[in-house]
Order: sequence, then C-alpha cells, then structure tokens
Amino acid sequence: MIHQFILAAPKPGMTAQEFQDYWVDVHAVKYAAKIPQIRKYLVDTRVETGADFGTPALPHQGIAEIWLADGEEQLASLQTEEFLQGARLDEPNWAAFWQTIVVDTTAYEVIPGPALAKGQDWVKLTVLMKRRPGLGLEEYRKRTLGGYASVVGATPGLRRYLHAHTVDGAYVFGEAGFDSVEQLWFDDVEALKEALRSPYFTGQVAAARDEVADPKYVFSLAVKENWIIGPEAR
Repeated sequence: MIHQFILAAPKPGMTAQEFQDYWVDVHAVKYAAKIPQIRKYLVDTRVETGADFGTPALPHQGIAEIWLADGEEQLASLQTEEFLQGARLDEPNWAAFWQTIVVDTTAYEVIPGPALAKGQDWVKLTVLMKRRPGLGLEEYRKRTLGGYASVVGATPGLRRYLHAHTVDGAYVFGEAGFDSVEQLWFDDVEALKEALRSPYFTGQVAAARDEVADPKYVFSLAVKENWIIGPEAR
C-alpha cells in the first residue's frame, strides 16, 4: 500500500487557523474524501512547539496522509471527476499550491503502539529526511530500519513509531527530494517537548540521525491528527 504525505501551506492572506479549519471541515470532507480510490485519509494540523527541525522552518501548516492500494489506483485517482472537478479545483481556495511537498512512501511500523482511533489527543512529530552524501539508498534504508530505528525507538515517552521509505518510482528521473518520512507519537505537546530536549534525544538520537541523514535536509512538523476516512480502511 502507498502511504502518501502531502505537506501544504496557507494561501497568502489566510491565517494558519483559517487554513486548517477549511482543510479539515470543507476541503477534506466535501472534496478529497469523495475520491473513491482513497482507502484512508488523515489531515494532520500543525501545533507549535518551538522545537521543529530545519532552517528555515517549513511554512507548511498541515499534512494530508493518504493511503492507496497501489500505483495503478493512485493514477486512477488523479483521473477521476472527484479529483479533477473537485479537490484539484478547490485547492487554490486555501492552499499555496506552489509550496506543496508530496512524498509517496512504503511505511513500516517500528513500534506499533496502541490501536489507532478517532479522537485521540496524541501529538505526532513528522520528520522528513534526506540521506547524507555518500550513503547509498539501499544502505540508508537498511540502517533506518535497523540500528537507527533501535536508537529512536528508545526515546523517552514514545508511544508509537513509524518509518516510511520513499517509493522507488521517485528516483526514475533523478534524486527524490526526501528519502524517508518518520513519525513519532507522544501523549501530548509537553511530552513531545520533554522528549526532544531530553539528554537521550539530543545525544544518542541526534548522533544516530547524523550518521544516516544530511542535517541540511532534515525538517519536522509537530501535528495533531484529524481522521477523515479511517483509521479503518474503507
């Protein structure tokens, strides 16, 4: 299954709250959720922690997570009336589409955690990563699910952990913008902030990340989940 991440930013003149409200309450329900090939659909809205990775900080105020069966269904979804005459036409009403980042991945649950459910108050850190220069893609994938994942998985307060590798198709015509996306779940904002400033995270986790990722291309958003379709697939 394809696990797609779409990072979006508000159109000029729209506040972050207006952007998030429109995405969750209007665009997601009225347009995107009607695309028949989408199996699950989640809108992550950004929360401020003062601890996001990356310079400059990402301008995006949310992430759409979309699950599709395979590449054929993904292509079919982009040809539907629901997309062409619905979701796509609505995008300029709320999003700065020129800033959108899309990463198609194959996801791996490193720490499954409790069952996902609507209405959970967890806060999730989503991190985009590019491998460090000189590290081959296959070796990067191996390490991020091996030794690196073991280190991250021991982060204090971590409830669930997923690491998703960018699909092979993103490299057909050159390098992908990012090689993977990882997500770390915590009980709340304070638990996330406490974990990020802990000696373990600033020491062991940061060192392990530097061994596999280029520090110039590591960016993060802290978000809360808003399930539109799911967490059970339709």
